[in-house]
Amino acid sequence: MIILIDSYTEEKLAQSLAGRPGFFKLFYDTEDCGCNGVLAIEILEQPLDTDIKVTVETFTFLIDRQQESLFDNVLKLEADRAYPSFKVTSDSSLYSTNVRIKDVRQHIH
Repeated sequence: MIILIDSYTEEKLAQSLAGRPGFFKLFYDTEDCGCNGVLAIEILEQPLDTDIKVTVETFTFLIDRQQESLFDNVLKLEADRAYPSFKVTSDSSLYSTNVRIKDVRQHIH
């Protein structure tokens, strides 16, 4: 799998990490949802055993093996310039236009 990003998106992803190590997990969140799931990105401290790593620039993205088939082989991730969210597309699909990043790492004070 390949995830394409532009320089603006790279900058926004770096801001999300806030200078701390982390992995971006792209997945369909089905918790508390009576649907097929909502596309989400979480920042994790470590990958799970079922995650596949995808390296993009200086970042590592994670995709759960069970959800890998839901995505095309080449994805585009674009930061929205007017709103703190991202758009995920491929040449044949629009996955979502309002994907937020949620940091679920343990916060160090």
